This record gives sequence, C-alpha cells and structure tokens, in this order.
Amino acid sequence: MGRIAGIARHQFPKAPMEIIEHARVTLDEGIAGDFRGAMKGKPYKRQVSLIEAGDWAAAMTQVGHNIGWEQRRANLLVEGLDLPQRAGVRLRIGADVVLETAVETDPCERMEALAEGLRAALTPDWRGGVCAMVIAGGEIAVGDEIRIEE
Repeated sequence: MGRIAGIARHQFPKAPMEIIEHARVTLDEGIAGDFRGAMKGKPYKRQVSLIEAGDWAAAMTQVGHNIGWEQRRANLLVEGLDLPQRAGVRLRIGADVVLETAVETDPCERMEALAEGLRAALTPDWRGGVCAMVIAGGEIAVGDEIRIEE
C-alpha cells in the first residue's frame, strides 16, 4: 500500500505541467483537464500515467540532476508502492477510483532534452512509469492511499 504524493496534468501536447492537489477522474477524460486522458480510440490505454517517486529519484541521482517529477509528464507520483510491471493489474486510489495497468510508459526524447542520459536512466525495469486505463472514476487527492487490488 502506498500513497499519491503528487498529481499533475497538461491541457494540450507540450503544454506546461500543472501540479494540482486533487482531481476528478472519469472514464471519458482520465484526469479531468489532462488532454491525454480524453484521446480517442476506446479503450484508450494511456489515460493516466503513474511513476514511482523512488524511481524518479534514482534516475535523478544517475544523471546528477534535481528536476521536478512533473517534468516526466506523468499524472500521478506514487510513494511506498511498487507499481506493477505488467498489464491487467488493477490499482485502487482512495475509495472509488480504479485504474488498470496497460503499458509501460516509454521514456521519450523529451527526457534527453531535460538532462543528458535521462532517457536511458528511465529505461530499465519500467522506471519511466506505467500507463493505465480508468475502470472506475471518482475524486482523488494528494495523500490518498493507492493499493493493488487482489
């Protein structure tokens, strides 16, 4: 069991990330106000992206930088939980929200633009995070519990 340590969204591609304290999560939009969650092509497997705080910290240490986690462009920063490294695992956030892991979040060239070597630092063991689909919506907030559903 872990907790949500951060929530971020961006309104359109390449837009700056907005860090928020709480968000509405829906089947149609993912994180409300985040462009990626509402993309077409049902089921859309990349509605919500999650990254482990420890993985981001390890990558920062590896490249010798201290860049804010939101620059990874992930929606949720997770502390205290090893995110599953396979598709089909359900994650419950708070009382209502359920996500299902879909694919690894592959590090892109944007990471290399942030810091030389960052793309490679995020590559092993799904360190760049996981993308998920929304199974059940609701409200989430920083500090909410996140756990794997058995």
